[in-house]
Amino acid sequence: MSTIFSKIIKGEIPCYKIAENDNFFAFLDIRPMAKGHVLVIPKHETDYLFDLDDQILSQMIVYSKKIAKAIQKAVPCKRIGLMVIGMEVPHAHIHLIPINAEKDMNLSNPRLKLSEDEFQQITKDITSELENI
Repeated sequence: MSTIFSKIIKGEIPCYKIAENDNFFAFLDIRPMAKGHVLVIPKHETDYLFDLDDQILSQMIVYSKKIAKAIQKAVPCKRIGLMVIGMEVPHAHIHLIPINAEKDMNLSNPRLKLSEDEFQQITKDITSELENI
């Protein structure tokens, strides 16, 4: 059965796409912990991040680094936090979250509710920065 992330990759479900290449896809989390919260996923459906082939996992981290640099330029923050939980969707993924303090990574924090315009502007800001990296 195809995961929601696989459906996003195939274009069956809309998303706020940040970037993609042959192996990975990055898009805004629709229930963000902070403005600019991005999910990076492999295009090959694998449930658990640490079940990925070593080469793909290392490439995913390098790909995430590029996305994180663009987020940090586009969204005011001190750092980009990286989180791997893997319980929400059975498809390996990395959360890239703009943070100013450790408490910003607390899963019990309320999620933001952004407007369509806010999501579109954040997408534009990050993708624009990505072009310069």
